[in-house]
Amino acid sequence: MNVRATAAETAGVPAQEETNERIAALVARARAAQRAFESAGQTTLDTAAAAAAWAIMEPERNRRLAELAVRDTGLGNVDDKFRKNYRKTLGLLRDLHGLKTCGVIARDPRKGIVEIARAVGVVAAVTPSTNPAATPANKIVNALKCGNAVVVAPSPKGYSSCALLVEFIHAQFEKAGLDPALVQLLPEPVSKAATAALMREADLVVATGSQANVRMAYASGTPAFGVGAGNVASIVEGSADVGEAARKIALSKTFDHATSCSSENSVVIEAAVYDAMLDALQRNGGVLLDAAQKARLQAAMWHDGKLSERCTAKSAVHIARTAGLDEVAACEPRFLLVEETGFGADHPFSGEKLAPVLAVYRARDFADAANIVRGIYGYMGAGHSVGLHTAQPELAVALGERLPVARVIVNQAHCLATGGNFDNGLPFSLSMGCGTWGRNNFSGNLDFRYYLNVTRVAYPIAEHVPELEDVLGDYFRRIGR
Repeated sequence: MNVRATAAETAGVPAQEETNERIAALVARARAAQRAFESAGQTTLDTAAAAAAWAIMEPERNRRLAELAVRDTGLGNVDDKFRKNYRKTLGLLRDLHGLKTCGVIARDPRKGIVEIARAVGVVAAVTPSTNPAATPANKIVNALKCGNAVVVAPSPKGYSSCALLVEFIHAQFEKAGLDPALVQLLPEPVSKAATAALMREADLVVATGSQANVRMAYASGTPAFGVGAGNVASIVEGSADVGEAARKIALSKTFDHATSCSSENSVVIEAAVYDAMLDALQRNGGVLLDAAQKARLQAAMWHDGKLSERCTAKSAVHIARTAGLDEVAACEPRFLLVEETGFGADHPFSGEKLAPVLAVYRARDFADAANIVRGIYGYMGAGHSVGLHTAQPELAVALGERLPVARVIVNQAHCLATGGNFDNGLPFSLSMGCGTWGRNNFSGNLDFRYYLNVTRVAYPIAEHVPELEDVLGDYFRRIGR
């Protein structure tokens, strides 16, 4: 046994060295292209970003990408991926339109500060199987807009979709006279070793997907932005329009078979509207399971505490059949409802399910609802976001002040709103930071600003030294000297 282990280790050394050399050469090509690209001017940067965007948005290409994604990953559904690819990219173009991302971008004569936008260099874009075209496209467009090159590390399941996207981008680049080395892909088969080597060689890592990849990005030694775990809960407060709340939650819960980290996994309903809300959810396609059915569903969805691929991002009908709930499948549910009371590993429905399955909690009042959400996030999902359906929008500020969340989404379909939408002001992104609550180093939506360095020129200004009373007078009056 020891001899075999030694032989395997010896054989692995040149293989690792070969991987490192291949990745180093790939990044070197990207870096050479990027150095010429970053000084080409705003028009060239804008052209590159537009070319990458149109590569995924053009309907025929978009349809091919959506179909390939579902075929090869087995996750989500084609029509929703088609809509996601288009709308998320269109929204990103809206956010970027007219922005200056190279040269002088701001002047503040009062402070004597001039800000200059600078590219970060070569970006390693780690992307998930749940959005194998939309997420890499978002990162590529942002990176190009800021004068960077990109090397994508897709998930193995999503490789074919990402490779086709890059092929489409290169075709647009050829029309525009742009260097294809600005957007590259790790060679197949993608391995952890290759992804780790890319992270080490790049100038910046942006990682979306599994927490294992995010932790690897943070440990790579390269500056990195990574996202936290999703497990969104939405509160239905007593004053809410339950019909509208149910419609929006159902839309969010079922979109792309709940592949999004922003899809609700739990709904916490105040007792005053609990029964009415349950009825409304069922009118919108939900089917409430009894205790025995819930147990069978749990057995099908989790094996040894881990989510089963048999149910992940599949339709509610498929999941019901997989769980042996043919009587439920016969109802053709859009999503499944299970009542829950606890949180943690012993209550797996309190965690992220990546499926059209919604845990339902009853809360005594608004304060109790907030405490239930805190309990859920103590198990999983801290830092991401919370939904609120209410006729008292000021309550959202209370949640934002008390819960460990980076976003509070008010009276909206959560998975469509969290990453930016045309009816809210959040930046369009498929990568959401979760702050220190989610063990991330940022709490915003990952937009173009994270793909830029900013150089600041400081000119001398008239000196102004405050008097001690100006800065400590209030303290002295309240506390004393």
